[in-house]
Amino acid sequence: MKNKITILILVTLFLSQVVLFAAGQAEKPYPTASDVRVIIPKGAGGGTDISARGLLQYLGKQIPGINFVPTNKPDGGGVTGMVETANAKADGYTLGMVTVELAMFPHQGKSPVTFENFESIAAPIAAPAALILPADSPINTLDEFIAFAKANPNTITVGNSGMGAIWHIAAMKFEEAFGVSLKHIPYPNGTADIVAALLGGHINATIADPSGIKGQYEAGNVKILAMMAEERSNLYPNVPTFKELGYDMAIRAWAVLVAPKGTPEPILTILREAARKTYDDPEYINYFVRQGIDPVKIIGPDADEMMKEDHAMYEVMLQKVK
Repeated sequence: MKNKITILILVTLFLSQVVLFAAGQAEKPYPTASDVRVIIPKGAGGGTDISARGLLQYLGKQIPGINFVPTNKPDGGGVTGMVETANAKADGYTLGMVTVELAMFPHQGKSPVTFENFESIAAPIAAPAALILPADSPINTLDEFIAFAKANPNTITVGNSGMGAIWHIAAMKFEEAFGVSLKHIPYPNGTADIVAALLGGHINATIADPSGIKGQYEAGNVKILAMMAEERSNLYPNVPTFKELGYDMAIRAWAVLVAPKGTPEPILTILREAARKTYDDPEYINYFVRQGIDPVKIIGPDADEMMKEDHAMYEVMLQKVK
C-alpha cells in the first residue's frame, strides 16, 4: 500500500511538472525560433523583391534574435506564393508579401485567395500611377492633356504592361473619370520597353509607376504632368497630384507584408510595432530612396482597408476589360 502511495505521489509530481513545462512553453513570447520564412510572390531583383528585402532587413533590427528568410515564389504571376502564404500555419513563422494583383486576380479567375485570407502587418510601398510624357511633348499640364484627349478621341497612344494589368487599369480609370478614349498599346515585358517606346516617339504617353523612369526624369528626357496620389511624392516634390488639381482620383501598386488569417493578435502586435519603429529609421528610408522608391508608412488595419478598397475598385473596373 505504501509503495502504491509513493508511486502515485511520484506520478502526480511528474504530471505537474509536465503541465508547468507546457504552460511555460505556451507563455514563452514570440519568437521562440530564429527563422521566419517570408514568401515573396515575385522574382528576384524587381520592385516588390527590393521593397520586401529592404523592409525585412530593417525590421529584423527591431526584433532581437529573429532572422527573416526571404523566399521568391514568382510562379503563376505570384498566385503560387500568395496561396502558399494563405495556407501556411498561422504561428508567425511563415509570412508573405502580397501585391496589388491580390485585389485583381480573383476578379479575373486567376486566384482563389483575397485580402480576407490574410492579416496585414505593414506596407512598405504603395506606388501611385503617374501621367508621363516625353519632355518634348507640346502638352505641359494635366488639363491640356485632358482637353487634347477630348478633342482627339482614340488618338493619344498610351503604353502599358498588358491588357488587364495594373497600369492598363489606371489608364482605363483615367478614361472613365474624364470621358475620353485613349489608344492602349501593350508592352508585356514591362517598364523598360515602355520607356524605350516613349523616348523613341512610338507612344505619346504612359500612365505608370514613376520609379521606373526616375533616371530619365532627372536627365530631362521625360516629364510628369501629375500623379494619382493623395499626397505629393517625396521623390517628385514638384509634381502635383490629380487631387490638388481638382480631380479626386488615386490608384496605386502596393505590396503588403502579411500573415495567414488567424495568426494570434500578440504576434501581429509585435510585428506591427517593429514595423512602426522601422518606418522611423533614417537608414530604412535612405535604402528606398537609393532604389528610386518612395516608401510609405501603412500599418495593420490601414493596410487591410487599402486592400479592401482596391478589391472593390478592381471588381468594377475589370468588368470593363474585354
